[in-house]
Amino acid sequence: MELKDIQRRLRECVARSGLQQKELAKRIGVSAQTVSKYMKKDIFPALDTFAKLCAALDVKADYVLGLSEY
Repeated sequence: MELKDIQRRLRECVARSGLQQKELAKRIGVSAQTVSKYMKKDIFPALDTFAKLCAALDVKADYVLGLSEY
């Protein structure tokens, strides 16, 4: 799985959550611009931030990383 595939899954999870990027960013302790970069640029969150992101989106890390199907 490539970063672009992880980003696609991440975008899908954000869309399903109904959260705005600003609200998601607040929940995980980063800026909205940083959340945008996770989904569009070659930037991946630190592991602790990734864990918070998955928890906020109520999604398993395995799914985002392409290791399992939802």
